[in-house]
Amino acid sequence: MSCAVLVIDVQCGLFEPLPRPFEADAVVQRINQVADKARTAAVPVIFVQHEQDDTVLEFATDGWKLQSGLEVGADDFFVRKTTPDSFHNTELQQILKDHDIASVAVCGYATEFCVDTTVRRAAALGFSVSLVGDAHTTHDKSHQPAAQIRNHHNRTLSNITSFGPEIRVVSSDDVVFD
Repeated sequence: MSCAVLVIDVQCGLFEPLPRPFEADAVVQRINQVADKARTAAVPVIFVQHEQDDTVLEFATDGWKLQSGLEVGADDFFVRKTTPDSFHNTELQQILKDHDIASVAVCGYATEFCVDTTVRRAAALGFSVSLVGDAHTTHDKSHQPAAQIRNHHNRTLSNITSFGPEIRVVSSDDVVFD
């Protein structure tokens, strides 16, 4: 079974202004670690970038660019999206199909929006999912700190079985590509 790594919305406009997301630098380092393992194993790495007109994430603006600490490989893929669902009206599913991908490892931002939605949609489309539990993040919210939001989603998403394919949570250190 082949795999791809999805790195969702790790963009300057979301990671660089203060306050920064929970464990922002550590999450970027963990994403780089996972992506490096993937490239070494010839596993595709796909960067997904959110865009919205007249915002900090307007296409091709500085805020839309990938966060400066991310390491990008020459053969990596890039997908533009406009909703929390990385599959909705994008070429992501076609890229995965073209490369005979059956599972995805998901990292990125924002845990409770784009990461959650993409994990659920991937499973609904038949992909098994490894949520890299320490390589996704969000900002603190008025109702809950970001650390608790990440923990909640790690526990909740890994208990969803109704889609069929497994959704599991794995740490960046434990990600292995065959």
